Amino acid sequence: MDWLTETKIPLGRWMRIGVDWLTTNAAGFFDTVSLVLGTVIEGLIDAMQWMNPVALVLLFAALAWLAHRSWRIVLLVVVSGFLIINLGYWKETTETLALVGMATVVCMLVGVPIGIAAAHRPWLYHAIRPVLDLMQTIPTFVYLIPTLILFGLGVVPGLISTVIFAIPAPIRLTHLGISAVPRPLKEAAEAFGATPWQLLFKVELPHARPAITAGLTQCIMLALSMVVIAALVGADGLGKPVVRALNQVNIAKGFEAGLAIVLVAIVLDRVCKRAEGGSPDG
Repeated sequence: MDWLTETKIPLGRWMRIGVDWLTTNAAGFFDTVSLVLGTVIEGLIDAMQWMNPVALVLLFAALAWLAHRSWRIVLLVVVSGFLIINLGYWKETTETLALVGMATVVCMLVGVPIGIAAAHRPWLYHAIRPVLDLMQTIPTFVYLIPTLILFGLGVVPGLISTVIFAIPAPIRLTHLGISAVPRPLKEAAEAFGATPWQLLFKVELPHARPAITAGLTQCIMLALSMVVIAALVGADGLGKPVVRALNQVNIAKGFEAGLAIVLVAIVLDRVCKRAEGGSPDG
C-alpha cells in the first residue's frame, strides 16, 4: 500500500498555487469587490446606528404590521428589540442585520435566476447539483481561508463565505417551485398566446412564490448561522461577543449574545415567512 501514499495527488498544492495566482494577477479585482461590498455594508450599518434604537425598533414593528397585520408579530418585534437594547447588544445587532441582509440580497439576486434556468434546463440542474451539495457540506473553514487571503480581514470575507454557504437554498427551492408548476396550467397559458416571459412572470413565478419565499427564509437562517464563523475573520456583529465569551469562558456574555442571535433569528423568521391563510390574526 506504500505506493498509494508515495504517489499522493497534490490537490492542496494545486489549490494553493491557484489562490497565489489569483492574489498576484487579480488583486485589483478583489480589492475593488472588497471596497464596494464593504462600503455598502458600512453604509447600512451607519444608517441603522444613526437612528435612535427605540425609533428603529418601532419602525421595524410598523413594517411587520404592514406585512402581516398581526399584533403578535408586532409585539414579538418590539419585545425582542427592547430586550436586545437592554442587554447592550444593539450595535452588534445592527452589524449582524447588515451582514445578513446583504448576504440574503446577493443570494436571492443570484440564486433565483439560476434556479429558474435550472428548472427550464434539466441538464443544467444535474450539472450544478454536485456543486450545490459541495457548497453546503464542505466545512466552512475550508473556503474561509482562501476568501480571507483574497479579500483581506474584515466583513467582506465573512459575507462571501456566508453567500457560498446560503445560496444553494434559494437555487434549490426556486428550481423546485418552477418545476412543480402543473403542465396543464402552462399549456393553457401557451394556448392563449403567452410569450415565454409572460409565462414566467404571470404563471410560473406566482405559482412558485411559496417555494421561493421558503428559500428566502432558509437563506436568512443559514446566513444567521454564519455570524459566529464570520467573526473569526474580522466581521463585526453578534458573533464577536460569542467568540470573546468562548475565549474567556464567560458564561454570562456567551448566553446574552447567544440569546440576542436567537431573538434576531426568530423575528426574521416570523416577519419574512409568508402569511398562511391570507387573514390577519388579531
